[in-house]
Amino acid sequence: MHHASIRTANIHRAIAFYEQLGFTISERFTAGITLACWMEGLGGRIELIQIPEPHPAPDAFGDEHYVGYYHLSFDLTDTTTDLPSWIKSLQQTFAEASTQNPEQFQPLKILLEPTQQMIGDRIYEVAFIADTDGLPLEFIRVLGSRN
Repeated sequence: MHHASIRTANIHRAIAFYEQLGFTISERFTAGITLACWMEGLGGRIELIQIPEPHPAPDAFGDEHYVGYYHLSFDLTDTTTDLPSWIKSLQQTFAEASTQNPEQFQPLKILLEPTQQMIGDRIYEVAFIADTDGLPLEFIRVLGSRN
């Protein structure tokens, strides 16, 4: 996959959010009349596109009948040894940033606290947060296998 594209109401706020996750801008460009960029980090590339006069995004995480894009997932197995501590540190980073610059940052919204989940023969730690536009982001880490 080359990239996943995310439409945002405010590209500057979205860039600041994803930079806190470890992403860096690799390209800035325009898409028609709007600002856009590619950012790389956590083993992938995203494209942010600012949408003029945006409508609120649907609640992909909370609406069990929603159909369509659900979430991006980032594998942190090689990044951290403890997902709950990583999320807690990220939460503190956003709390400090929102105090220092409330127009640019909001406190981190946790959609699902870190929990263990069995998928196939592997055991994962899984957590969900929301980005600046409320889109769900999953963070996953392999704990081991059932065998």
